[in-house]
Amino acid sequence: MKVPKRIQPLVEDGLVDEVICQLMSGKEATVYMVRSGDDVICAKVYKEANKRSFKKAAQYQEGRKGRNSRRARAMEKGSKYGRGQQEEAWQNAEVDALNLLTRAGVRVPQAYGCYNGVLLMELITDDDGDVAPRLNDVTMSAEQAIEDLEEVMVYVQRMLCAGVVHGDLSEFNVLVDAYGPVIIDLPQAVDASAKNNAKAMLIRDVENMTAYYGQFAPELLERKYAFEMWALYEKSELTPETVLTGKFAEQTASADVDSVLKEIEAAFEDYEANLERIKDAETGDL
Repeated sequence: MKVPKRIQPLVEDGLVDEVICQLMSGKEATVYMVRSGDDVICAKVYKEANKRSFKKAAQYQEGRKGRNSRRARAMEKGSKYGRGQQEEAWQNAEVDALNLLTRAGVRVPQAYGCYNGVLLMELITDDDGDVAPRLNDVTMSAEQAIEDLEEVMVYVQRMLCAGVVHGDLSEFNVLVDAYGPVIIDLPQAVDASAKNNAKAMLIRDVENMTAYYGQFAPELLERKYAFEMWALYEKSELTPETVLTGKFAEQTASADVDSVLKEIEAAFEDYEANLERIKDAETGDL
């Protein structure tokens, strides 16, 4: 296969010896199978910002500031230099997330490094050495679905304990090899403590996974892993060893409507009284 323009510098530097084939092209990157020495690995070529179709990218980039004040100011102002720094932060975020999550005990591809917008990482394969399928191409028994969802929830839990929310987790961002699920595609991973919408992203991630596995084991659809995890996380009680139950007692107490109406009525009376005092002051009746 002809070497793509973005990978050519890696060939010249001896990091890549051969481009074997294109594996996929997604909303933020194109992934190739390449040979590096005796190893067959992945080369993920990030698309330029104006060519990415990733929706609502701003909510993922919120809080991604440079490592010094100049970079931070430039990123906030949106200057050419700032856009370059923001793009670099976007690309390096996946390497940082992969390394962090590997240490946290989450099954993700091993990252080898990011070079000018090209991420080199482990190729996940099946028993025959072929590229491992995505979860959306896999069917399973109810027992396997229950086992795999529980495993994925452990990974999500470990991610949250490490301060990370995937942000785009679904059956399209999980590979399945002989040992089970492997989580991929993390350039949009968010800092759980720094993002205002981290909770909503976690809930969406978990609901996506629950819905997929729930096709094979409908009883899984009743589980409330996201709410259980987040409640423990907010109270600083979630640890990688916490045993999740999938159960969560949501607040069901109804509001005291009468009390609310009385408070509104009292506030309105105070408002009218203030208007009367203002009127009296203007006419000299005080």
